[in-house]
Amino acid sequence: MKNKAKIVATLGPSSSNKETMIAMARAGLNVFRVNFSHGDHATHRKTIRLVKEINEELDTNLAVLADLQGPKLRIGDVKEEQFLKKGEILEFTKEPCLGDVTRVHMNYEQFAQDVKVGERVLLDDGKLLLNITETNGVDSVKAEVIQGGHLKSKKGVNLPNTQISLPCLTPKDLADLEVALEEKVEWIGLSFVRNSADVQQLKDLIEKYGSPAKVVSKIEKPEAVLDIENILKITDAAMVARGDLGVEVPMQSVPLIQKMIVEKCHMYAKPVIIATQMMETMIDSMTPTRAEVNDVANSVLDGADAVMLSGETSVGQYPVEVIETMSKIISHIEATVDVKPKRDAMPAEKNERYITDSICYNASKIADQTDAMAILSMTHSGYTAFQIASHRPTTNIVALTSNKTILNMVSLIWGVQAFYYNKMESTDQTFSDIEKIIKDKNIVSSGDIVINIASMPIQEKGTTNMLKVSKIK
Repeated sequence: MKNKAKIVATLGPSSSNKETMIAMARAGLNVFRVNFSHGDHATHRKTIRLVKEINEELDTNLAVLADLQGPKLRIGDVKEEQFLKKGEILEFTKEPCLGDVTRVHMNYEQFAQDVKVGERVLLDDGKLLLNITETNGVDSVKAEVIQGGHLKSKKGVNLPNTQISLPCLTPKDLADLEVALEEKVEWIGLSFVRNSADVQQLKDLIEKYGSPAKVVSKIEKPEAVLDIENILKITDAAMVARGDLGVEVPMQSVPLIQKMIVEKCHMYAKPVIIATQMMETMIDSMTPTRAEVNDVANSVLDGADAVMLSGETSVGQYPVEVIETMSKIISHIEATVDVKPKRDAMPAEKNERYITDSICYNASKIADQTDAMAILSMTHSGYTAFQIASHRPTTNIVALTSNKTILNMVSLIWGVQAFYYNKMESTDQTFSDIEKIIKDKNIVSSGDIVINIASMPIQEKGTTNMLKVSKIK
């Protein structure tokens, strides 16, 4: 494992071939993101199967994040060279048409019913700003251009003042979800989350399907920021999706929102991904800007579990080089500074997981105090890997499991690497076996101290209730 902070990269025309994907993995990639906003089901199935093929060939545990589009609002096709000027009136209509500076098609059927006069409309990630002047409540909305610019086809629409009536999971999302679950992806990205009920709806569907897939809640709506505590209680991970978030809330609020979400994710032991425009210059350039380098570095210093690339790897010219560059930044930061979360206390709530949570906390502290080389966690669900990582110990975190679905899933979690182990004969024999595994993998050497945590009796695969400090023979 190159770094403790992980790298997520989006697949697309620039990177969806096996040779490039292998090069990306070798450069430091941990999770492939498959964006269901683009492409068809046949393409996505092929891509996901390629990842599994690469894992078999390279003996890696690369995970797949299937990112659902959600209720993304877009305008339709627009004629070439259309430029909106301040003061002009643009009509949004349900009627399909080839748009121009007077009229465009809107894919959101309830647009005229949901918006009100005086509310704002932003196009193309906020590059164009309009103010609604009229709606007929049925199929037509007119808006005055406040900030003009080039009007382009199929660009996204944001309505920061409007309560939209679209469900979080659209019919397209439900069809895409079925494909992702059939292909046994490890993570499902839920776009435009508004509240914890949206997350629960997706988790219920996944459970009904019988899948172990985990949910990444993408925080990109102001309503989600307000309900962040409840969302984090039930989601499996979070993503600070700064593109739409920076349009939906004042852009100057985004840095502090990012830090707040990272801190709360540590508190709830949930992985957090920082996304959007991290290395955007490298779509066309071999080198990033110094501001982009700082952005990646600060995200690592904040304690992000992962940093994500979007257009840089999906349509960019240098999908492998951008991962190499990002990996170098992470490596330098982690070699120079110990990333420590503000969460530094025993679990507050004495729930059914209290003993396990306390053992994970103390394993992290004892590992730091004894300069242990690794924390070795026997896990069937992956729960202890989430918990230990949230405390950011300076040592290696190794998850050993007989549950093969866990091996790839934990590739998103800070500092965790996983190995398969299924011999549950006795506690002593198991500890001896796993210490040999990590010694053979060059994670530890003779004389190193390791922290073992597991459940006793070990054959029952119950909740973690035991901690042992030992020295590698």
